[in-house]
Amino acid sequence: MTQAPATPRAGRRQHDREIVALAVPAFGALVAEPLFVMVDSAIVGHLGTAQLAGLGVASALLTTAVSVFVFLAYATTAAVARRVGAGDLGAAIRQGMDGIWLALLLGAAVIVVVLPTAPALVELFGASETAAPYATTYLRISAIGIPAMLVVLAATGVLRGLQNTKTPLYVAVGGFVANGALNAGLVYGVGLGIAGSAWGTVLAQCGMAAVYLTVVVHGARRHGASLRPDAAGIRASAQAGVPLLVRTLSLRAILMIATAVAARLGDADIAAHQIILSLWSLLAFTLDAIAIAGQAIIGRYLGADDPQGARDACRRMVEWGIAAGVALAFLVVISRPLFLPLFTSDGVVKDTALPALLMVALSQPICGVVFVLDGVLMGAGDGPYLAWAMVLTLAVFAPVALLVPALGGGLTALWGAMTLMMTVRMLTLWLRARSGRWIVTGATR
Repeated sequence: MTQAPATPRAGRRQHDREIVALAVPAFGALVAEPLFVMVDSAIVGHLGTAQLAGLGVASALLTTAVSVFVFLAYATTAAVARRVGAGDLGAAIRQGMDGIWLALLLGAAVIVVVLPTAPALVELFGASETAAPYATTYLRISAIGIPAMLVVLAATGVLRGLQNTKTPLYVAVGGFVANGALNAGLVYGVGLGIAGSAWGTVLAQCGMAAVYLTVVVHGARRHGASLRPDAAGIRASAQAGVPLLVRTLSLRAILMIATAVAARLGDADIAAHQIILSLWSLLAFTLDAIAIAGQAIIGRYLGADDPQGARDACRRMVEWGIAAGVALAFLVVISRPLFLPLFTSDGVVKDTALPALLMVALSQPICGVVFVLDGVLMGAGDGPYLAWAMVLTLAVFAPVALLVPALGGGLTALWGAMTLMMTVRMLTLWLRARSGRWIVTGATR
């Protein structure tokens, strides 16, 4: 059983050490992930506009598909961390293997769906006649690597649950370097064009999955955990993931509605919205790193039958979230004149984005609390509540956002609606955290 520190100050220091040890490497790994798409874009962009447009459509489809299954990382982290807290590393790794087997099954299902429907999916996303063939080629080849992508998600969850975020960082950096080298070699050296970019990414993802599997298999053998698929365990992993899937789909719907509303406001507004959304996503990586630490730490305390330790860790992480949010808000405010010229020289777009960026800055302390409590409740395995809370948030946000054009509001009003959305999330999560109903101890929830 995890023992609480003797004094409040000692407790804060212990929690701070745990948070930093897990969050800093997690942040590095999170930042490395979007760099894959950036490298692909930089290399393919020199092939031509049609190729780059095709890559844009295919990448949007792939990102959507993979993000839907992010529960493979979240649910696995919580389940593995509980068993680590209970002192049963063999069962922890066995639980992780169930998540990895589920990832392989889901990846195979995605391949079966995507390969024959790739042209229709590309058309549905509005690709032009010139870009569509390139998008279809990239999507079909990349689909082959989806099982590896999902294995990476699940295995990342295993290692996070084992309180190890350094290995995912090393693998992400190695994958990024390999992806860049393979893309450049296959696109220009071998002359495969956009197909070479897709194959380079597939090979990099497969290499990452192989490294993760090697680490997990080594741990399984060391602790006597079975590597064979277990139907009951896979089914339990899937059941734990369903509420988180509902949560993720609801969040994706919110972001899609916001983009659709921005598009209705005009070209300058949608251009400014995309710039702001990219910054918002970057800020989210910082806060999500603390949330990842929360998933691993809270799961471990609950598995160790230490509810007070879980409460104390939750309180300290909320303080970290608020502090990080305030710091990010300050950075957004002072960097506005420098940030916008990196993306556009259009004065109208800049003028549209500036006040909306202030709204983003004001929301960062709220976002800090939301991300942390989201991670805490995920670590506690409180998925059903997270699903309900996000559906409620979607129900509040959608009509408010859709009223923005009707009432003559602009982009700043839309981001005011986004801030309202985050406020609703904060209230629902805070009420749950305050109630203590998420505190269920033991190796399983």
